[in-house]
Amino acid sequence: MRALRYALEEAFSSLWRGRQAGSLSTLTIALALFVLGGFLIVTANLERLGSEWSNAAELSVYLKDDISPAERRTLDSALAPNDLVAAHEYVSKSDALARFKQTFGDLAAAVDGAGGNPLPASLEVRLRPGPGVSAGVDSLGARLRTMPGVADVRYDRQWLTRVLSAINVIRGVGLVLGSVLAIAAALTVANVVRLALYARREELDIMNLVGAPQAFVRGPFVMEGVLQGGIGALVALAGLGVAFFALRARYLLPLASALNVSSIHFLPVELCLLLVAGGMTVGCLGGLVAAWDR
Repeated sequence: MRALRYALEEAFSSLWRGRQAGSLSTLTIALALFVLGGFLIVTANLERLGSEWSNAAELSVYLKDDISPAERRTLDSALAPNDLVAAHEYVSKSDALARFKQTFGDLAAAVDGAGGNPLPASLEVRLRPGPGVSAGVDSLGARLRTMPGVADVRYDRQWLTRVLSAINVIRGVGLVLGSVLAIAAALTVANVVRLALYARREELDIMNLVGAPQAFVRGPFVMEGVLQGGIGALVALAGLGVAFFALRARYLLPLASALNVSSIHFLPVELCLLLVAGGMTVGCLGGLVAAWDR
């Protein structure tokens, strides 16, 4: 405990004395974690978006205008609730036109000018979420396409797969970029700590000559790196919070509404604590490199 208290006191004193150089390494760590945190916010919300879209995905079965009642009953039987199909709803031509006009109001005049109702009736099939949905939907879609009275079958699985793949790419880019910046931050901390070591080299030589424990000799410089990392992480989280909540009301909430996602969230508390711990770890590594390279 004495060594820890001494290391903290000396680290704070060293940070204050070298605050100009120390601010550089602190801001470097803050920048690295700000970038990484920004990517984490984006990917976490995109994952929630993909999950909500996947759960809300529907199979659309478009019907021919001349479909007979018997063909309709056959389709209803094929789409009865089971392990794959949760329910289905019939959308008439008039209902489809009303939906189109409500969703695409600017194009309503063009549809009215086309003469008649060009939109087909359809069956909107709600699917049960699960790991085997993709293969089951492919089989169901292929079977429905061959049934009488069916004009076309559409399912957005391929589009959802591309969205999820793009999320993985974004996460990978964020991790790589954050890792590169974290390495740069650790090297910056190491150089700043080396400056502090150089400024106190005579004092440290005397401590070594009198047999002072290494925890008292090198500990303050390692602790200095840890403090720089922790302060940098807190600065990064503060910057992320200010940016997020400043953009949320004006841009993010309208975007969430347009994308049909429930809401856009900031990083959870557990992830914020991990970022702080990561910043302290980066600073600790920088301090260790400098202290043991002496």
